[in-house]
Amino acid sequence: MSVLGETVFVSERDSARILEVAPDGETRVVDTVDDVVHSDEGGLLGLATDGDALYVYSTARSGNRVERYVIAGEPGSYRLGEPTPVIDGMPAGTHHNGGRIAFGPDRMLYIANGDTSDEPASQNPRSLAGKILRIAPDGSIPTDNPDPQSPVYSLGHRNVQGFAWAEDGTMFASEFGRNYRDELNVIEPGGNYGWPYVEGTGGEDDGFIDPVQTWSTDAASPSGIAIVDDTILIANLRGRVLRAVPVADPSSSTELYAGEYGRLRDVTVGPDGTVFVLTNNTDGRGSPRTGDDRIVSLVVPQP
Repeated sequence: MSVLGETVFVSERDSARILEVAPDGETRVVDTVDDVVHSDEGGLLGLATDGDALYVYSTARSGNRVERYVIAGEPGSYRLGEPTPVIDGMPAGTHHNGGRIAFGPDRMLYIANGDTSDEPASQNPRSLAGKILRIAPDGSIPTDNPDPQSPVYSLGHRNVQGFAWAEDGTMFASEFGRNYRDELNVIEPGGNYGWPYVEGTGGEDDGFIDPVQTWSTDAASPSGIAIVDDTILIANLRGRVLRAVPVADPSSSTELYAGEYGRLRDVTVGPDGTVFVLTNNTDGRGSPRTGDDRIVSLVVPQP
């Protein structure tokens, strides 16, 4: 899910369709991404807008990739130009493809690729699996990356699901654990977050960076995140809540809308501050309700 003006773009993993959602709730298909291979957790995944371009993360036969599409037309009739490859051939798997992409305050593109069920790859700096990547919008490698020859920005990840940046530039990322602890991490350039040797806290003695907050995997599954007024908002799948975490104290959190909308996949913020949350109840793991799946605009209580 990504926002351009008052329009919300949504990706459908299995159908490979990109939808345009107007402010009045009307939905239309903008385009269908070619050569997308759906296999369980692979398919059409993350979106990010940058000016008049839409960046699209998807799974192809050659691996995970990010493509750039020029957006043409007007709200209600947007269309996409031909794709331009930005990065391709990233490891892909049936599970743990990450899939989140976002532009940071430095105007660089950040990409989450999961471990693709190849756990040791997360600790291999030459593999792009189990990493957060950082590249320029044209796909080139920034010279100020931890390794100026590599897109790898941080490693030791299992399956990062969302990023957001605080006003001071601090980067937060949500991450699925396996069967013990889900995580909220502060991402540092070149940082190693311990997977598969550590799940949750306890890795500092071995040089790994501990999360700033963890939750039991059966109560969370933290997915997309956004920051509004110094509060980190985290959409939770199994937890079925929108969690609010203060940037000033990321070790604490408050549950909002618990169980009200079911599984929550993503959260984003419009230019006027409207908070949009995407439900995820029709993927075989939730309990669909009338109208699911949907985008809900929510009011977030101020602390």
